[in-house]
Amino acid sequence: MANKKLVILLLILVTLFWASNLYAAPLALPKIGLEVGSSDNPEDIALSLQIIALLTVLSLAPAILILMTSFTRIIVVLSFLRSALATQQMPPNQVLIGLALFLTFFIMAPIWTDMNQNAIQPYLNGEIKQAEAFEKALEPLRTFMFKQTREKDLALFVNMSGSLKPNSIEDIPTTTLIPAFAISELKTAFQIGFIIYIPFIVIDMVVASTLMSMGMLMLPPMMISLPFKLLLFILVDGWNMVVQTLVTSFR
Repeated sequence: MANKKLVILLLILVTLFWASNLYAAPLALPKIGLEVGSSDNPEDIALSLQIIALLTVLSLAPAILILMTSFTRIIVVLSFLRSALATQQMPPNQVLIGLALFLTFFIMAPIWTDMNQNAIQPYLNGEIKQAEAFEKALEPLRTFMFKQTREKDLALFVNMSGSLKPNSIEDIPTTTLIPAFAISELKTAFQIGFIIYIPFIVIDMVVASTLMSMGMLMLPPMMISLPFKLLLFILVDGWNMVVQTLVTSFR
C-alpha cells in the first residue's frame, strides 16, 4: 500500500515538473513588422511598390469579380427566377450568391488556368517582368469579355471616350471594354429573365381568371398560383435547365 502511494506521488511530481517546463518554454511565434524608413537599396523600394500594388488589387477584387467575370449575368438571372416564382426570400440571398459564385468559378476556370500558366507562374519564377505578366494575364480575360460584349455597347464607350477609331480589338483599352462588357451582361441577363417570366405569368393569369369567374375576389391569386409554379418548376427540372442555359450561354 505504501509502495502504491509512493508511485502515485512520483507520478504527480513528474507531471508537475513536465508541465512547469512546458509553460516555461512557450512556442516561438512568427513576428511580422511594417516600418517606414529610408533605404539605399532600389530593390527594397521596388518590393514596397509591389506590395502596395498587390494590396490595391486585393481591395478591387470584389469589383473585378462582379464586372469582369460571368458573375453579373448569373446573379441577375437567379434573382429574376426567384421573383418570377414569387417565393419571397426562398432561396435565401446567401444561397443565390454562393451558387452564382461557384458557377462563376466553373465558367472562368479555363481562363484563370491560362492566366496562371502564362502569366503568374512565369512571373513567380522570374522568367518575365511584372509589366509583361500583367499584359499576359489580361489577354485571356479580355478575349472572354470581347466574346460576350455587343459591338453596339462597345462602340458607345469608344465614342464617349473621344479616342480615335480603333483598327482592331487590341487597340481598345481595358477601361473602355469593362463598362461595355458590364452593360452587355445586364442586357443578356434581362433577356433571359424575360423568357423565365413568361410561363409563370401565364399561370398567374389563368389562376386570376379562374378566381374571378368563381367570384373569389378576396382570395389572393398569388397564394393559389404559387404551388402550381413550384410544381411546374419541379416537373421541368427547372434548376437543371436554368444552370445549363447560363453555363452554355458563355460558350
